[in-house]
Amino acid sequence: MGGCVSVDIPCDQVVSQTYRCLFGDGNHIHMMKANLEALDTATRELRERRVDLSRRVSLEEDKGLERLAKVEGWLSRAESIDSEVSDLLREEPTETKRLCLFGYCSKNCISSCKYGKKVSKKLEEVKELLSKGVFEELAEKRPASKVVKKDIQTTIGLDSMVGKAWNSIMKPEGRTLGIYGMGGVGKTTLLARINNKFDEEVNELDVVIWVVVSKDLQYKGIQDQILRRLRADQELEKETEEKKASFIENILRRKKFILLLDDLWSAVDLNKIGVPRPTQENGSKIVFTTRKKEVCRHMRADDELKIDCLSTNEAWELFQNVVGEAPLKKDSEILTLAKKISEKCHGLPLALNVIGKAMSCKEDVHEWRHANDVLKSSSREFPGMEENILSVLKFSYDGLEDDKMKSCFLYCSLFPEDYEIKKEELIEYWINEGFINGKRDEDGSNNQGHVIIGSLVRAHLLMESETTVKMHDVLREMALWIGSTSEKEEEKQCVKSGVKLSCIPDDINWSVSRRISLMSNQIEKISCCPKCPNLSTLFLRDNDLKGIPGKFFQFMPSLVVLDLSRNRSLRDLPEEICSLTSLQYLNLSYTRISSLSVGLKGLRKLISLDLEFTKLKSIDGIGTSLPNLQVLKLYRSRQYIDARSIEELQLLEHLKILTGNVTDSSIYLESIQRVEGLVRCVQRLRVINMSAEVLTLNTVALGGLRELEIINSKISEINIDWKCKGKEDLPSPCFKHLFSIVIQDLEGPKELSWLLFAPNLKHLEVIRSPSLEEIINKEKGMSISNVTVPFPKLESLTLRGLPELERICSSPQALPSLKDIAHCPKLPLESFQDTNRYVEIEE
Repeated sequence: MGGCVSVDIPCDQVVSQTYRCLFGDGNHIHMMKANLEALDTATRELRERRVDLSRRVSLEEDKGLERLAKVEGWLSRAESIDSEVSDLLREEPTETKRLCLFGYCSKNCISSCKYGKKVSKKLEEVKELLSKGVFEELAEKRPASKVVKKDIQTTIGLDSMVGKAWNSIMKPEGRTLGIYGMGGVGKTTLLARINNKFDEEVNELDVVIWVVVSKDLQYKGIQDQILRRLRADQELEKETEEKKASFIENILRRKKFILLLDDLWSAVDLNKIGVPRPTQENGSKIVFTTRKKEVCRHMRADDELKIDCLSTNEAWELFQNVVGEAPLKKDSEILTLAKKISEKCHGLPLALNVIGKAMSCKEDVHEWRHANDVLKSSSREFPGMEENILSVLKFSYDGLEDDKMKSCFLYCSLFPEDYEIKKEELIEYWINEGFINGKRDEDGSNNQGHVIIGSLVRAHLLMESETTVKMHDVLREMALWIGSTSEKEEEKQCVKSGVKLSCIPDDINWSVSRRISLMSNQIEKISCCPKCPNLSTLFLRDNDLKGIPGKFFQFMPSLVVLDLSRNRSLRDLPEEICSLTSLQYLNLSYTRISSLSVGLKGLRKLISLDLEFTKLKSIDGIGTSLPNLQVLKLYRSRQYIDARSIEELQLLEHLKILTGNVTDSSIYLESIQRVEGLVRCVQRLRVINMSAEVLTLNTVALGGLRELEIINSKISEINIDWKCKGKEDLPSPCFKHLFSIVIQDLEGPKELSWLLFAPNLKHLEVIRSPSLEEIINKEKGMSISNVTVPFPKLESLTLRGLPELERICSSPQALPSLKDIAHCPKLPLESFQDTNRYVEIEE
């Protein structure tokens, strides 16, 4: 039979265990309801903390920081456990219905006990996660990505070159690769392919750095690009080149880096930049592109790779892609002519792209016949750039509408390589050269000039940004070639800009040149006395001139444009400048000119005079001496508009553009607003050191205003008036051309609601205005009619030194175009977080 085992358990122990099981914490059935309530409360607290933490982390990430791994881990766990609790709570109704005997038992004890254990365990997990959800630091500076990928259009014929270059780079003994070839052959595109290949195929490196090097080699520019890539450009912005080099060297010698240098025209001194030499031990590499084979030798490249033009078949494939199907299917003869034109490009990708785009909109066979005839008569045998590549590129130039537009294009080559030319400045040159008429819109702009810029951009002869244009370096070379070899008098140019000249070279043919540019050099003295009967434009801007001998100007009877700006040591002009009897444009900005010399007052034909950022203190006599003046720029000079200067300015009957400064009293500003013929010319106005209870700005009188600065002033209130003498009030009063406002060190106002009268404002700076509490007051903003979305075009906003500023605007629709913001640390940014735009925050 079987035996029984007897176990003696003390009676009090049995009672204790029974009590805990039925009534104590150990009874998961009895504690189920209490634990469920506690779990729900703790989970809500966890959810709220997760939301708050996520918002704080987002604010840090908007500053360019990266969240810490432990913060990301906590947020992930909190989200996961929230989901698990939700699943657990779905079973609550079923389990609580099973409870009986006042909750001490269950109709299904096994199921209820298991469920109660889960609830109890999950409650402990939530409590533990809550205790760990306190962080002093949420994010840190984001490390630079290993590779910044480049956008590349579909390439043809480069795959084999990519393979050759990659094999050379990946060889253990390969440290430096030089890629060379003529301009426009695809060197930059190949380098971009290599850049992206590092991102796709190589993990064992620290950073790939892309640097663009222009013909005018600037070590500072190279260093700044490297520092920007290493995220150290701001902290070293004001340091010397030597300190920057030391910093770069300290960083890169600890890294496995790839340095990609695009467009070298001469060898660079790596030591001067701070780049350590690549070795087999550190595994770093340098790859560069250049047009000159000798640069590969000077850079001590381990391997050299020449890029040739595309084969006939590859060129035809690229040309078809650029032109598109529509023109080529229009007529079988067009297809035949297109193949001939493609062959005349000699496989140069840049030529194929430029000419292909020019022909993409032409569907008439006669246009294709004409294009083929032009290329056939002007093209020369390959491979010389002057003999065929430039003449091929010249086709786009020859296709321009007229000689005036061609002259406008050639004029852009007077500036240094990669130079950003301001559109308005360029148009002023064109007007005074006579390329376009001087007719101006109500805001002083010249519509014809902007039409020509648009045409040149669409012809792919200029590249543009919002306010500037520049030339592709190969197209600039083509323009320089035209200017130096043309037999046409109007095309003869001599350009030696940005080439570090210390004096005027002897090889300039002054007697035949129509335009000469010596800008952006280091010329200190002028000793020559040139005879130049045909010279119409002379650029000497951005040099180191301290003075100019009078004899220099004696034989320039046809000179109409003279730019001497940015010679910061130039204090005066010789009286012989009056010999320039044809002069219409004179730029003396950023010089130390302090007075209008007798010679300067003799320039009776002068139309445009720029004296911005000079030491000029008086314009006495300008009204009678320069009666034809249409453009007078006095902004940031020491000449302030007062009663005396207003009388002088009123004598300038042809004045169309005026920039200037007003100081001390609002009387002069009010006075100039009453002079209708004068105030309508004001484009740029600086109000400084003004004390006034109320400052009134009239939107009708100042209708042409583009830029406004209010600096170091005490003004309690700024009012906007739109009443016009002799006319009824306007239905939509505003400064429709005003795009930039700077307010600095302004005491008095608590709000700036008047800014709503500038609906096209793009740039706004408000700095050190201690009483300012808000930018737009809600009540005042609502009272201004026809304003549905505040600041609809504002792109950049700077707010600094505003201790009382609490809000920008109450409207949730405000600032739809904002791209950049630098703000006060105390200003809450919640209003910006609902937008999809990129906001850069700088404290």
